[in-house]
Amino acid sequence: MSQPESAVADAKARGRKGGAPSPGKESLADLAARYGLKRAIARPSLPAYLRQLWDRRHFIYTYATSRNVSKYSGSVLGQLWQVLTPMLNAGIYYLMFGVILGARDDVENYPAFLITGMFIFTFTQRSVTGGAKSISSNLSLIRALHFPRAALPLAYTIQELQQLVISMCVLAGVILLTQEPLTMAWLLIPVGLLMQLMFNVGASLVLARIGATARDMNQLLPFIMRTWLYTSGVFFAIGSRVESAGLPPVIADILYANPASAYIEFMRDLLITSYEPRPWIWMACVFWAVFALVVGFWYFWRAEERYGRG
Repeated sequence: MSQPESAVADAKARGRKGGAPSPGKESLADLAARYGLKRAIARPSLPAYLRQLWDRRHFIYTYATSRNVSKYSGSVLGQLWQVLTPMLNAGIYYLMFGVILGARDDVENYPAFLITGMFIFTFTQRSVTGGAKSISSNLSLIRALHFPRAALPLAYTIQELQQLVISMCVLAGVILLTQEPLTMAWLLIPVGLLMQLMFNVGASLVLARIGATARDMNQLLPFIMRTWLYTSGVFFAIGSRVESAGLPPVIADILYANPASAYIEFMRDLLITSYEPRPWIWMACVFWAVFALVVGFWYFWRAEERYGRG
């Protein structure tokens, strides 16, 4: 056999063994390109992904509402637990921190101070905790239906927002009972809640991706949340405690700048006339809202193809 004939025979043999396609035949990639076929689970572009989420807004809202209704359906008091749980926690913390540890001595109108901190922090705590479990707890739904996976952490956050609306009505009543006046600043309450909602969505998206692969995160998260609770000034005025401990003022600024503290401080400034937070606290709220939402969506979207596998 001559050298050219030998080369042709070797090429045909390689084609039969799975190498380059034989002459006159197209590869699967070429066929897909010719007929405009795409991978069924391919990650869409970020603008297309956002459009898909908007198209499924009714599903997200209905899913969140149904979870909210079913959560307390087996209890006698039902939806009242949405308000009773943070109120009971506030009562326990008032006794422990306000009375026994004397935190109420550093703050004017401590009941309003404490309850505002509890309700606002609980909104973030539940949103982040629910988001962390949103993917791992819905694997059967993810594998059965095709939809943007960000709909799940979004639904969990909206569920907590629905509960917060009820809680805020109770909070407003408690604030008025503590002799606080109804002022024009209350009109900014929806603005504060919107910024906190943006942060909660971004944070829940980040933890949803982490929790989808790192299952130990669900075990570690309660300890992280408890530490965050104690360092966010829910029970005491951060500035007074830092000063009494002899620490430099920059430590107080760092603690105030953490997102949970920032949104609590902003809401206290609106509801309690005698309370004076750091003047830059609103800038911290805006920063965390925009930063968390943008980074959270991008980070979650990057792993869209991997959710529900394994």
